[in-house]
Order: sequence, then structure tokens, then C-alpha cells
Amino acid sequence: MTQATSITVRVPLAIRHRPGRKTVVTPMIDGVAPVTTRADPALVKALARAFRYQRLLDEGRYASMSEMAAAEKIERGYLGSLLRLTLLAPHIVEVILNQRPPDSLTLPRLLAPFPMEWSGQPSALAADAGPSCRDLD
Repeated sequence: MTQATSITVRVPLAIRHRPGRKTVVTPMIDGVAPVTTRADPALVKALARAFRYQRLLDEGRYASMSEMAAAEKIERGYLGSLLRLTLLAPHIVEVILNQRPPDSLTLPRLLAPFPMEWSGQPSALAADAGPSCRDLD
């Protein structure tokens, strides 16, 4: 019989308190700064949930949105709004995930109705938001 051995792993990090959340900050290693994301956590979380819920529907885990909303304990209307995020143009999703989206492109703005055609989405999202959303094109 072999004896169990334990290994201790130490990861240097700091936790910064920000309004409403805590952020883990990793230190510089060998003079190289860690890769940071400038994506809005609320938008990223909403997109992840939307695509997860869509996958559950596609796989047949739930027969309807009403059934899923009851099982996930969320409002059916909110679920419908979240699922609409799966219809965003790929380049808009990429801007949200890889870059810093314009300040006017917020979760409440994306939960509001927008055109399903990818070509019309940048102009529709920029129409209410002003010039700061022009980089969605």
C-alpha cells in the first residue's frame, strides 16, 4: 500500500474589492503582465447563460421556454430576452468578449428588442446609444 502524500501549491494573487464584486489580481511574472480582459462581466455572464439555455433547448432537455424558466427559477420573459442574445451578430459578440464594448452598449440595452438581421444590428444598437457604438460596424 502506498501512503498518500500531499502537495501544497501556492499561487500569488491579490483580491481587490470593487463596487459590488471582488476581483482577483494576478502579479507580474518575470516582468510579463498578466493578460487582462476589459470585457463587461455582466455582458459576458448574460451571453454565457443565453448560449447555455439555448443549448439545453437544442438538446431537448426542456420541451419549452416555460418549462425551462420554471426549472431554472427565472421569469419566462427574462429567459426570452436572454435567449434573444444568441441572435446577435458574431462580430458584436466578439466585440463584447474580446474588446471593451462602448459604454452605451449595456446589458439592459441588449435585452431590449433589436433586429434579427445581423446587418441591421450595429446601426440599431448605435441609434439609441449615440456615436460611441460606431465601432460595432
